[in-house]
Amino acid sequence: MDTLAGLLDGPRARGAFLLRSILEPPWSLRIQDRAPLTLVAVVRGSAWVLPDGGEPALLEPGDVAVVRDPGHYTVADDPGTPWQVVIHPGQRCTSPNGTPLDGLSDLGVRTWGTGRAGTTTLLTGTYQVVGEVSDRVLTELPDLAVVRHESLDAPLIDLLAAEIGKNAPGQETVLDRLLDLLLIAALRAWFAGSPDRTPAWYSAQCDEVVGQALQLIHDAPAEQWTVAGPAARCGLSRAGFARRFTEVVGEPPMTYLTSWRPALAADLLRESDATIGAVARQVGYGSAFALSNAFKRRFGTSPQEYRRHDRPESLLAGGAQGAVRQLAGVQAQ
Repeated sequence: MDTLAGLLDGPRARGAFLLRSILEPPWSLRIQDRAPLTLVAVVRGSAWVLPDGGEPALLEPGDVAVVRDPGHYTVADDPGTPWQVVIHPGQRCTSPNGTPLDGLSDLGVRTWGTGRAGTTTLLTGTYQVVGEVSDRVLTELPDLAVVRHESLDAPLIDLLAAEIGKNAPGQETVLDRLLDLLLIAALRAWFAGSPDRTPAWYSAQCDEVVGQALQLIHDAPAEQWTVAGPAARCGLSRAGFARRFTEVVGEPPMTYLTSWRPALAADLLRESDATIGAVARQVGYGSAFALSNAFKRRFGTSPQEYRRHDRPESLLAGGAQGAVRQLAGVQAQ
């Protein structure tokens, strides 16, 4: 497993909010939902993404914007267009003065807008939960990362656009996986196009020695690693390996492992019903007590409390379809 795959192999999208918007100018959406991660892709037409306090970006067909962190931003046909809709946490929608938007009309499955003849089509995918493993990647991104269509080497936007309006059995899972693929493709393209902002641990996968060591650690987190283990498999002395790993990754191998294991545990606590002891053994701790100590040092809370408060179910109340119906009420205004 390479570095990016390992870092993204935590909680994948599960019932992510997905929406196709068909719009005719003038239009402007104020986003205040505080979602940890959102992807906006343009199928046709164009759209401006305007983060508060950041540089605006114009998206053309095939472009993808990755918006991270719970900041506020606007998506509009033009930077000067007044807000028409404000989207709050839980995908609750109001007018700019706070009046609830009600209504049941829409344009089909996961689709809303001003009418089928709209000249702009956007796809929006929102992750309600971002895992601790994925967070190590995402914190390296700016609040707004734009990936141009020529950098994406797969027709994922067209495929997602074709699937988003379907209501077939298992469709939610299909859409979740397509959203994951689009995210990975966008991250890979952004890192490749921004070498001056690429973190050392990401570039380390290209190092003949350190890349092999990272793959060993990611493939077998439960193994009782010491510096001597990966050093021997990479054909270096302990001192030589530790020095090279630290130079390339930016932190010593055991420090990397110490932060990696609790992050994996956090994902497992979110995504499974395994006991604390089982999770501990799966990520390399000898007991639930050992995991609890490491977890508290990393996150400031116990595994039990983390699981109680950070399960995806607590963040996905209402579901995407209810939000689509609420968004569709804009047509009736």
